Amino acid sequence: MPRRLTGFFAHGRLTAIPVRPVVRHELLVHLTDTLFDADRTYSEREVNDAFRTVHDDTSALRRYCVSDGLLVRERDGSSYRRVHAHA
Repeated sequence: MPRRLTGFFAHGRLTAIPVRPVVRHELLVHLTDTLFDADRTYSEREVNDAFRTVHDDTSALRRYCVSDGLLVRERDGSSYRRVHAHA
């Protein structure tokens, strides 16, 4: 985990979603790289369950990941996949 993100976690849980877009994007990259495999599709429930392991506001995390281009919503509208691995 990048050092500047450690202050957003306590006991393995995300305590706040960063407001600054650059820091939030860094957090989202970390979460998507950690929680999702690049070579599979996830149902919305699976995405929510994965995000729930770190924070209760799963819809905000999901929306931010989609808007940042880290997760893509499939044409069926109910499944997601990680776009690619990030550096």
